[in-house]
Amino acid sequence: MNTQIDNYSQNPIGEHQQSQAAQLAVERYKVLKNTYSLLSMTLLFCAFCAWIAIELAVKPLGFIITLVGYFGLLFATVKLRNSAWGLACVFALTGFMGFTLGPMVSVYWSAAPGVVMQAFASTALVFLSLSSYAVVTKKDFSFMGSFLMTGIIVAFVAGLAAIFFEISALSLAVSAIFVVLMSGLILYQTSEIVNGGETNYIMATVSLFVAIFNLFTSLLHLLGMGEGE
Repeated sequence: MNTQIDNYSQNPIGEHQQSQAAQLAVERYKVLKNTYSLLSMTLLFCAFCAWIAIELAVKPLGFIITLVGYFGLLFATVKLRNSAWGLACVFALTGFMGFTLGPMVSVYWSAAPGVVMQAFASTALVFLSLSSYAVVTKKDFSFMGSFLMTGIIVAFVAGLAAIFFEISALSLAVSAIFVVLMSGLILYQTSEIVNGGETNYIMATVSLFVAIFNLFTSLLHLLGMGEGE
């Protein structure tokens, strides 16, 4: 009789824990679904803006304008991430990045169209493989966070040095490093979504978009150098 009473008293606690776990799983799935949906739309919008820039034969906007536009829109997105305006900022940011990408793609396409297609296919393959691995295995890659942040800052500074001092070898090395870092960022960010470390789908989308964007441009640079372009 006492055993039955004990089991009865313990069941509500177990059911409550199961209910919490189920609710948590639903919330994480919702963030993942919203992130991939928004990411798909922003990638298409980015491609559309790049196409417009190519069709209009837009010249590169310049290093300073590109940096100011990128970091300004990124700051606005972070600031408004919990409101509807955050979505508008995401599309403004990704559209701007696509517009700046257009002149670069146009140059590579006119010289070696195969390089652009290889970079695109490689980027898609890397993203799908790494994100699928993180979703299926549910492994925790949060330990990579500080390493990735430090690596990105160092690589960014090295990239600036390569531009200002026109060191092609350093530029090539930075591109190779960015391929590794952006691959790690895809794993890290997807893991954060799956394991509940990231609950804001707008910020998750921005992180993955930036990773894909930089992965594509870095591969484009590496493959272009390999073709002598």
